[in-house]
Amino acid sequence: MGRRSKDIAVPDQHGRLAVVTGANSGIGFETARRLALAGADVLLAVRDGDKGELAAARIRAETGRTGTSGAAGGPGGSVTAAALDLASLDSVASFADVLLERGRPVDLLVNNAGVMGVPARHTTKDGFELQFGTNHLGHFALTGRLLPLLRGAAAPRVVSVGSLTAWTARIDLTDLNSERGYRAMVAYGRSKLAGLLFAQELDRLSARAGWGLRSTAAHPGCCRTNLAYGGPVLDRAPGGVNLTALAMSVPGFSQEPARGALPLLVAATSPGAVGGGYYGPDGLGELTGLPARARLPRGAADLTTAARLWRASEQLTGVGFPA
Repeated sequence: MGRRSKDIAVPDQHGRLAVVTGANSGIGFETARRLALAGADVLLAVRDGDKGELAAARIRAETGRTGTSGAAGGPGGSVTAAALDLASLDSVASFADVLLERGRPVDLLVNNAGVMGVPARHTTKDGFELQFGTNHLGHFALTGRLLPLLRGAAAPRVVSVGSLTAWTARIDLTDLNSERGYRAMVAYGRSKLAGLLFAQELDRLSARAGWGLRSTAAHPGCCRTNLAYGGPVLDRAPGGVNLTALAMSVPGFSQEPARGALPLLVAATSPGAVGGGYYGPDGLGELTGLPARARLPRGAADLTTAARLWRASEQLTGVGFPA
């Protein structure tokens, strides 16, 4: 057999609006960049506005796109940035309200942003455990608020970004916010398993209600991104050892963001990506490699837990989805 390409082709995306959270760096940036290269109007939804503008400028410089607001439907296409703090339900509502007022359908929502491995328990502005509140509840609320615009698109997709840590996680519906005990990677794994349950349940609801929305999920394997350098150093004294970052630097154990973004791009754009499908690297342990169908963690296929988590998420966020 011949040597495989190290890349994938992204189908033409002209005329489509893509919203990518956490797109100022890492796999979010690479996903946004590739979507823009394929012709999409891309909105980088980021917590730090300055970093978002710098990232958008980098993509515009490479792609030749404009800074005119793509959400307004400019004919020349665009790459823009907007502030979104997923750890604040008010910020999620404000971000969504701007897009709803503009009225342009959202063809693609990539729920990528996240925080990982926070050593001590922190909470969001709404009192949720930081990782669960940001990684799951923030994206749950965002998707719900943008649902009218997603349903207005011709072939909308929502991509939820998972993690290999979801394999070791379980959902405790009586302690979603880790109030009875907190361990950093346990809470992180729970937040990513919740995201996978959300992706599965969203696709089932869409099929039942006739929304026309395809919900998929993907994970980047072990990827060298800022995720290893943000959460794990909160509350840590200067000079402390970041074991997460060290593990991700081992040769052959991890890959660059451009490669890690490929499963997301397959889930987001491939005609063959199925609703409820999960995609990741095809190498040993799904740590590295080219995109392929990934093994869905057993906990992510639990229909009862998915439905109960959905109802709990609606209650916690105050964001409901129509029947």
